[in-house]
Formats: sequence, structure tokens, C-alpha cells
Amino acid sequence: MALFLLSGRIFMNLKKLKNKLVVSLTLIFTLGQLIALPKALADETDFSINSNAALAIDYNSGKILYEQNADKPLGIASMTKLITLYLILEAEQNGDLDWNEQVEISDHLLAISHDPILSNVPFIKGHTYSVRDLFNASTVVSANAAVTALAEKVAGSEKEFVDLMRKKVKKWGIEDAYIISTSGINNDNANGRVYPGSKPGEENLASAKDIAIIARHLIHDFPDFLNTTKEGVITFAEGTPETVDMTSTNLMLPGFPVYREGVDGLKTGTTDLAGQCFVGTYKNKNTRIITVVMNSTNSVDPNSRFIETNRLIDYVFENWKYDTIYKKGDVLTGIDVPSIKHAKELSTPVTVTKDIKLWLNKETKVNDLKLSYEAPETEPQAPLKKGEKVGQVSIDANEDTKDYVSANGSDHRFDLVTAKEVEKAAWYTIAGRSISSFFSNLF
Repeated sequence: MALFLLSGRIFMNLKKLKNKLVVSLTLIFTLGQLIALPKALADETDFSINSNAALAIDYNSGKILYEQNADKPLGIASMTKLITLYLILEAEQNGDLDWNEQVEISDHLLAISHDPILSNVPFIKGHTYSVRDLFNASTVVSANAAVTALAEKVAGSEKEFVDLMRKKVKKWGIEDAYIISTSGINNDNANGRVYPGSKPGEENLASAKDIAIIARHLIHDFPDFLNTTKEGVITFAEGTPETVDMTSTNLMLPGFPVYREGVDGLKTGTTDLAGQCFVGTYKNKNTRIITVVMNSTNSVDPNSRFIETNRLIDYVFENWKYDTIYKKGDVLTGIDVPSIKHAKELSTPVTVTKDIKLWLNKETKVNDLKLSYEAPETEPQAPLKKGEKVGQVSIDANEDTKDYVSANGSDHRFDLVTAKEVEKAAWYTIAGRSISSFFSNLF
């Protein structure tokens, strides 16, 4: 009996020891996984923006640096005006508009300009306004009647201009946007004039990624636009009885409550449906990022969209680095480049044509990068001069799963060129290699 009890105790103790061992091993494995997880990726799981959607991208490449519900179409309110203003700038560039040209205001837009619930510069009946003044009012104080007046001037009617907007965003690869107005106001505030087929209560919709793509095109194609968006105050109708100083709706500019050095745009937006929205752009040394915050959910603070934008900028620069990985002329190692056809030497040193700068997770080292060779359509053949293209190199960080906001966006593929002259082999060497290759393929 005693022996039975002793055996039972031993069995129970062994069972407890086994359970403890399993728990300990599980904890060790879990901790190991957490330790192995790159810091920036671990941080993102704990980080979120207080908004329905948020996005941060690198302006140059379109690389996504943070995203939160960024693919879902939501109300965009006056961020709509970025599309309208792009087309206005395009019309001016093409000679279809002149900055000093005067624009007449229709009775419909006159009424809109005096609606107290909409952002506007109030117009006076019978007065005309320059394209420049209307453009500035649309940009700085988000004047709804002003931007629609410009749209009507270009296309003849708001409906025709909306069709141009739809065509433009599709050209940029945006398929999920719903555009029914030039200003972004809700149909219920449109004074009875709405896009054919649209319904009461509807307004423009797009995703955070869509807005980032639009902003990127605008800044790229019309960089001088930032000279307007960076100004906190611009005078409207200067030298006339209607002269007024317009104060920007962007409170991240100098002299405003949420000022941040480096922010020089871009556009706010607010409706009941869209909530507080802001697409911003921030320049830091040799980089520029575009941020999008849609429907900031901190309703207590009227500056919440700017506060959340600040947090988003902080996140990017705390978790990412923009580094020079290779300098122009550096010979690349760790890349398998096939022998150049008929070359005297079997291996050819290659380099890049410019400094390679990449956004990398702060924990990523250069040695962690994977270099892949991509052959050109036509096989390079010796002799080759120094600096002749022999393919491309694709550079990837294994733990970086972030994508780009557009199909052609990329910052990780670069031209490869010869680092020195590639001499052609003697005819008998070429013949010998051909014979050797023939017999190798037989067996």
C-alpha cells in the first residue's frame, strides 16, 4: 500500500514538473518571437491614430509608412478641392485660363457664398473676381463658391467639370472614388443643384490611399502650389473695396495653435459625414511625407485632426529611417550577376548610377537587405564600356511588407552598370566555352 502511495506521489510530481516545463518552454518561445520581431513592426501593433482612417507615405516613391483602414472609401469633404485645383492649374498651364482673368459669379453661386454653414468668401452681386483670387480663396479658406466658379469657368458647368475630375482620378489608377461635386459639399447644401443621378445626403467619397495619390500628383506636377498652401494669411481682392485677409484653415502652419516646423500644406476638409479631415505634407531635410487623417474621432478637441497628424509624423520618424544604402560608384556585393556574354573575365563588377536611398525599419541593417538581379530584355555582350547598363537590382528588406500607393510606385529597383570596362575574350576562348557548354548540356 505504501509503495502504491509513493508511486502515486512520484507520478503526480512528474506530471506537475511536465506541466511547468511545457509552460516554461511556451513562454520562452513566445518571448523569443517577440524579441525576434522588428521593433517598428512590433510598435505598429500597439499604435493607432484616433480617426476612421489614416495613412503616411513617402512623397518620392509612394511607399506606405503607416496605414489604418486606408483602402475604405469615406467622406472626403473639402479635400476634394485638390482634384479641382489640379485641373485649374492644368488649365492655366495649357493657356485656357489666365491668373488675371475676371470671372463672373452666377446667382446660384452667389447664394452658396452667403450660406453661413459653408466655408466661403462672400461675393457681391454683379462683381467679378480674378482667377488668382478665386484660386487662393479655394486653397486657403476652402471657399466652396469660389472653387465651383473656377470649375464653371473651365468646363461651362459643374457637371461637366465633375466628369473631368472623374476622368482624371481614373487616369491616376483610382477606381473606387465617388465624385459628385467640385467642392466636396453635401448634396443637401448644394442649393438644389446636384450631379445627375446622385441622391440627397450624398457627397464625395474616396479612400485615404486615393487622397494620398491625388496629393502626390498635385505636388509633383505643380510644386509651386506649396507656395500658396504654406501661407497662413493671404489677401483676397487686394486693392478693392472687398479686400480681406484670409486665414488658412491649416492650423499646423507658423503662428497657429498646432504649428509644426516642416508642414507646408495641404488641405483640410469638414462635413457632418466626413468629420474632421486633413491631408498634410511635411518636409524634413531631404525627405517629404504625405499624411492623411480622415474623420478624426477625438470630437472633444477641435484641433484633433492636426494633433493626430502630429502623432502620425512622430511615428514615422521614430520607426523609420531614410538612409543612403549605396553610393554612386560603389561596387555591389552579395548580388549574383551572370557572366557577360563573350567577356574576357567570368565575373563583372557592377555599380549603381546614383546614390541609393531607402526608407528602412530602424532595426534593419544593410546586411539584412536582399539583392536580386533582374536581367535586361537584350542580353548584354562584351565589349562594354564602363558605365553601360547590364540590368537592374531589386533591393528588399525581408521584414518590410509595406506596399506602395500606386502600381508604378517604387524605391527599390535601380539600374546596374559596369564598374569598369568589360573586354571581349579571344576567339579561341569563346569557342572553347561554347564547346564546354555543349558537352555540359549533353550530360
